[in-house]
Amino acid sequence: MLSSVMASPKGSRSQKMKLPIFTRKGTLEVPSPTEKDWSKDDEDDWVFKDPDQEQDSLPQPYRMINKMVNSLFDRSWEMIEARDTSKKAELRRTLPTIYHPLRESKLNTMPNCMDVSQDYVFIGGSKGFSIYNLHNAKQLYVWEKLKVDVISIWATDLGSEILIAPVDEMGIVRLFYFYKDGLYLIKAINELEDASKQTTCIKMEISKGGNFAALLLQGAGDIWLDVYKLPKESWIKEVQYPQLAVNTKKKIRQQLQLNTPDSVTADSLDTDMNISFRGDVKLSLPVQIMKIKPPKPITGTTFKSPLEAFAKIAGCRGLGSGQNHYIKASQWEKREAILRATYKKFLDGEWEPEPISMATFYFLLPSRVIPMPAGVKRSPGLACVLGVHWTDHHNFFFYSLNRTLKDKVDPEGVWPCAAPIVVSQLSPCSSYLVLACEDGVLSLWDLAQGLTLGVVALPEKCFCQSIHFLKYFLVHKGQNVYPEGSVKCHMKCVVLCTDASLHLVTASGIQNSTISLLVERPVKYLDEAICAVAPVQALPGMVLTFSRDGSVFLMDVAKSQIICSFALPRSYSLAAPWNPVFVVSLHHPCFLLRGDHPDEIGSASKAEDIPNSIFYFNFEDYPLLKNFSRNCTIPQASILAHPTFAQALPLEERCEKFFQKSIQNLAKYKVKEEEHWTRLRRYSLLLQKEDLKK
Repeated sequence: MLSSVMASPKGSRSQKMKLPIFTRKGTLEVPSPTEKDWSKDDEDDWVFKDPDQEQDSLPQPYRMINKMVNSLFDRSWEMIEARDTSKKAELRRTLPTIYHPLRESKLNTMPNCMDVSQDYVFIGGSKGFSIYNLHNAKQLYVWEKLKVDVISIWATDLGSEILIAPVDEMGIVRLFYFYKDGLYLIKAINELEDASKQTTCIKMEISKGGNFAALLLQGAGDIWLDVYKLPKESWIKEVQYPQLAVNTKKKIRQQLQLNTPDSVTADSLDTDMNISFRGDVKLSLPVQIMKIKPPKPITGTTFKSPLEAFAKIAGCRGLGSGQNHYIKASQWEKREAILRATYKKFLDGEWEPEPISMATFYFLLPSRVIPMPAGVKRSPGLACVLGVHWTDHHNFFFYSLNRTLKDKVDPEGVWPCAAPIVVSQLSPCSSYLVLACEDGVLSLWDLAQGLTLGVVALPEKCFCQSIHFLKYFLVHKGQNVYPEGSVKCHMKCVVLCTDASLHLVTASGIQNSTISLLVERPVKYLDEAICAVAPVQALPGMVLTFSRDGSVFLMDVAKSQIICSFALPRSYSLAAPWNPVFVVSLHHPCFLLRGDHPDEIGSASKAEDIPNSIFYFNFEDYPLLKNFSRNCTIPQASILAHPTFAQALPLEERCEKFFQKSIQNLAKYKVKEEEHWTRLRRYSLLLQKEDLKK
């Protein structure tokens, strides 16, 4: 009886035979023609009415349990679908060919930095730096005379000699001169006897050819830029003909003490070359020629009339810096009062102290766009101007290097930009300069020709993090090649943005610049975010990308395609993937990468006990990359055969080729014309003979 009552709802039999109906809540409306605009919540918008079940709703708490179970099933199904989509995406992703290192160099100390010059590798580590042979990875010399570690190192090729500049943890930079089998200490440039007055070197640059050096120093709450002239010609003479005579026994004993530290055995040194430290030879010291401070904040004018302001910028020096103006202090105060009154709710509260302004600087070669003082001779191939810009400033300053420390430091020229400059980069050939502003706009300059190649803008919400120049290349028959000879007014560079997206910027001639996306911003796989980029000059159009998950890829920027991947041995991992320690050789088809042993880092009691290695990758030893490195140039004849490639040649060469081709065509036309007249003469002679016979 009870079961029959629960199974039979109230109502007559005619009500039981009614079909279930759906009734929408509220007033009826015409639905949108597109399904995506329809409401997704069916439970709230629709009421299910079934005459047979309208009185059979579950009581509490079973109704709540039913909703919880349905919600659990829905969320489980969503997770299953997400995992299935992820697996399908992983299967669709093609895994590139993986190449392993050819050599491993095990080190006794942790390498903090590396640089390559000529056939040598300079590795900065604990208490000094070491020199290795690039080709056989043999250790040639170790200089360990510091109490702290070396955190950065620069090596500049001077031709037959190398200039080495390591910077330690205290910010002291030392200048070394490496010539043949001798290593000479020139000077610890910013080392002071009074530790309270010690300055810290933040950044350093050496000019191409090694004639000048610039150091960004910080101390006592101030920051400035010191510029030195290096007596390179004197060094080579002092090394070849040393003036100081030293006892032979004392010299040998000193060399043994300095050349064979405790961490290096005689067996580890290269028998073909024995480098010795020549502490007895004193070389000429660098001469300071300039001290540049950050631009002063713009304040009220001190000029009494506009004529005084114009007289201050006589000769156009400093024009555009914003310092020599005629705006009074009262006007600045009124503008500031209006600003504070308008944005009071945003300006009230605690303000963080402004960071110290940092400088980015480059040594620039003589060009048509860089102003020079009258009467100064320009030596081709030697730096003549220092280009500087400071953080949170709009201006790019030019300072002549033809001066002494007594001269007044005023810029010879100023390039004002519409927004503060955040990133800049000079090409390795010193011919092209890119300025990236805070608003995402990039200005492309051809310094050699004195032209602006164009202005490009990054996509919205993309901000420049770093710029990397590529040697200009062309795509010929599906392969990237370098054009033979010099190329003018053509440049390519890759731009890494703060959101880990990668872009290719190309400029071909005046106002013909483009930007294209190479790698999108990672949304789902955040570990694939690119942290560092390095161009590979040995392979046209190729760059190395380092990701946050420790993967290293070789990318073809012309096709936006991954060519291969480089991986360390299984027991090793990439040290600090967000800031990897690596170096790519400019003159050899190889790169070096530091790897750590993660299993032994935690168990090691001292930093010296942690195993560290430098891995050597040679592009020419991998089958897939042999053709890229060997067939990487194309002759000019092949370039001219294609109209697109012909635009890559300089204007003078294009005009010359055009005239040569015109002359050749004219000569061919004359030959054909003579042949035509010869045939006409023969035909006329035949007609005359026929007439005579008749």
